[in-house]
Amino acid sequence: MFSNEGRQKERTGKYGTPRVEYLQELVTEFQQTVSEEAKEQIVAHLANFGYDPLNYEYLRQLHVLDLFLDCLTEPNEKLVEFGVGGISNCCPDPANAAAIVSSGGIPLLVSCLSSAVENTVLSTITSLYYLCTPSTSKEILDPLVVEAIRGFANSDANCRSRNVARAFIEKFVDGRRLCSK
Repeated sequence: MFSNEGRQKERTGKYGTPRVEYLQELVTEFQQTVSEEAKEQIVAHLANFGYDPLNYEYLRQLHVLDLFLDCLTEPNEKLVEFGVGGISNCCPDPANAAAIVSSGGIPLLVSCLSSAVENTVLSTITSLYYLCTPSTSKEILDPLVVEAIRGFANSDANCRSRNVARAFIEKFVDGRRLCSK
C-alpha cells in the first residue's frame, strides 16, 4: 500500500531496480511494443503505481500522466479503462491534477462518460470529482456533463458508479459547495 522511501529501499533490495528506473523501463517498453496485450498490461501496471503518493513525482517526471491521457483516445477499450484508472488514482494529488488539466484532460475524461465499460465510467466520474475546482467548474459542470452524471446517479445498473455519481451531484450540483465561484 502506501510506502515511504525507506520501505521502498527495503523492498527493492541490494540488487533491485530503483522505483524511478523501473517506471522508466515500463514507459519505454510501452513505447516500443506493438503488442496490444502488452500495452494493456503495462498501462494497468503503471495505473497501480498511481495509488501510492510516493510515486506521484516519478509519474509526473516520466510523463506517465500524458501516457494515461493518450490512452483515452485509443480504440482499445482496455487501454481506455486502464488509462482513466491511472488518472483516477493520480488526480487526488494537486500537482497531478494541475498537470492533467493543463494537458487538456477534462474533455478527454468527459468523452469517457459514454463508455459501456463500468470501470471506465466509475474512474471517469471519480476523476472529475477530484478535478472539479473553481477554475475547472465551467468545463466540468457543463449541463451535458451534469446530465450524464445525473443519469448514472439515478441508474440501477452499477452501485459503485451510482454512489460516486450521487456524491458528485450532491457536492457540485445540488450543494454547489466547491465549484460555485
